[in-house]
Amino acid sequence: MKIAILGAGHMGSWLISELCQDNEVGVYDIDNARTSGLAPAVVFADLSELGDFKPDLLINAVSLRNTVEAFEAAAPHLLAYCLLCDVASVKGQIPAYYKMAKFRFASVHPMFGPTFANVQQLRDEHAIIISDSDPQGLRFFRDFFSRLQLNISEVSFAEHDRMIAYSLALPFASTLIFAACMERSTVPGTTFKKHLEIARGLLSEDDYLLTEVIFGPHSLEQLEKVTGRLEFLKHVIKGKDFEEARIFFSKLRHNLLGE
Repeated sequence: MKIAILGAGHMGSWLISELCQDNEVGVYDIDNARTSGLAPAVVFADLSELGDFKPDLLINAVSLRNTVEAFEAAAPHLLAYCLLCDVASVKGQIPAYYKMAKFRFASVHPMFGPTFANVQQLRDEHAIIISDSDPQGLRFFRDFFSRLQLNISEVSFAEHDRMIAYSLALPFASTLIFAACMERSTVPGTTFKKHLEIARGLLSEDDYLLTEVIFGPHSLEQLEKVTGRLEFLKHVIKGKDFEEARIFFSKLRHNLLGE
């Protein structure tokens, strides 16, 4: 299959390295420095070169704020049979674009960042395929993710953004608040160091990636749950009630372990 990839950041570069094994892959990025060293992928100097390449699949791996714009820029150079695909962590306005576009589409979300994950061993990682996708796209990404031994979930666009508010926005917000409360003079214990490692990794990501997650349509609902639980924890601490604290800890263990 001929596959063109827009964007050669963390996710785009990872997709190129994986898909080049069984497909003819081309890549375009507005930053030429990002596309150096991506052989054997064909590097496009201009989007118009998509016309000669004639991709069967176009994967859009640019930031969320530029995803629709990138599709619109590429569309005039694609043949009608080309399948469009995004890998956005929040789908936002992308479904609306697919509705008005003349192309078939697939939408996926690898639930791991190449910054954090061991991309050589993805057995414990997850990927989402949007169930509204074209059947050919569903088959392709089921096969692709299965080969990588990823755990696959198939959900609708609406279900995806609700799920992401819980699985990404909640830990992102907790980590950002941890970083906001840090003091440079702290002598870290083991637990603190683990949190610090996560915070440093998260904040090494692009600002637009962080904002596309925390600005998601259901993120505020999750944040309100966090503030509500914090208020309850403050109540327990102020009261110094051991039995109430013990009941609280028991509920937390049940949430985590089902005990």
